[in-house]
Amino acid sequence: MDSFQKMYDESTLLVLRELETTLPHLDAAQIKSLIEKILCSRKVFVVGVGRVMLSLQAFVKRLAHLGIDAHYVGEITEPAITGEDLLIAASGSGESIFPKDIAKKAKYLGATVIHIGSNTQSSIKEYSDGMVRIPVRTKLGLPEEIASEQPMSSLFEQSVMLLGDIIALIIIRSRGLDMSSLWTYHANLE
Repeated sequence: MDSFQKMYDESTLLVLRELETTLPHLDAAQIKSLIEKILCSRKVFVVGVGRVMLSLQAFVKRLAHLGIDAHYVGEITEPAITGEDLLIAASGSGESIFPKDIAKKAKYLGATVIHIGSNTQSSIKEYSDGMVRIPVRTKLGLPEEIASEQPMSSLFEQSVMLLGDIIALIIIRSRGLDMSSLWTYHANLE
């Protein structure tokens, strides 16, 4: 085996092992509560920054495929948030300025706010109605966080992305949705 193949194989196994360690540590009751809030909200909004936002945008797209009115904060067609809506604010540390300030504003406007993050004592907690904890290493480097050999907060971002797909699958199964019928919500100007 050449050295690049070995490096690729080792890196792949490392990422998969870290995700296999992390995802079972998520609290099913927290995820169930989030799903219930998604399903009873008129609209769902998400906010994050950087790669976290990219993971959330994929989640918004998947929710739209399920017929759920979902938006990411800052999109050009973003509607107004109301007291009938849900904001999902994702920040590993819970201290990122933009998600924290948007959570504060959403709470002021009467929306339900759920924080996806690692730090249970974060500043976003003050504005949140609940949390889904992904207990991985953040920029704070708290002692109870799951360590990662990946750069910066890659494990958190990957976990957010996969959590979105897991939630979508649970919604599909719990509602008995026909997978083939979901294509009616898929983009068709491709």
